[in-house]
Amino acid sequence: MSRGKEGRSVRIELPVSWIIALNCIGWPVIQLGLAWLFTRMPAAWFRAPGTAGFEPWVYARVFHVKRWKDRLPDAAAWFGGGFAKRSLADKDAGYLGRFMDETWRGELCHWCALAFVPLFFLWNPWWGDLVILAYALAANLPCILAQRHNRIRLRRVLARVSGQSA
Repeated sequence: MSRGKEGRSVRIELPVSWIIALNCIGWPVIQLGLAWLFTRMPAAWFRAPGTAGFEPWVYARVFHVKRWKDRLPDAAAWFGGGFAKRSLADKDAGYLGRFMDETWRGELCHWCALAFVPLFFLWNPWWGDLVILAYALAANLPCILAQRHNRIRLRRVLARVSGQSA
């Protein structure tokens, strides 16, 4: 939301039908556009960062990620050149490292999608802002959590394969 000359919020006034259309068309375009764009970026741009020591406990005990993560879509597989993350295809150290990097690519893509939320604040009424925010969080946070959870698990498998401690 931008500010006018007197410091007041500036909103684009649109008919409700246009607001609904922009919201319903805008999110799929953003989500799929980002997924497509991220699959086109070189793999070398993505190196998986480490994780905090408390994260495995949070994903397992608080969010129960293992119970629902397999129900999430893997949009990278929808585009040519995307890296499918639905299941582990190999236990080779190179493949596992690439898989970890791809979880980082996927996570960043979902964080970028969340960054578009303020754009929708330009034309939505205050209650529409809440709906958009709820949708954006519901559509992206589970994917972010699953990517981080999988990266931790992959790091453990990679350590076993490489003969190192996790």
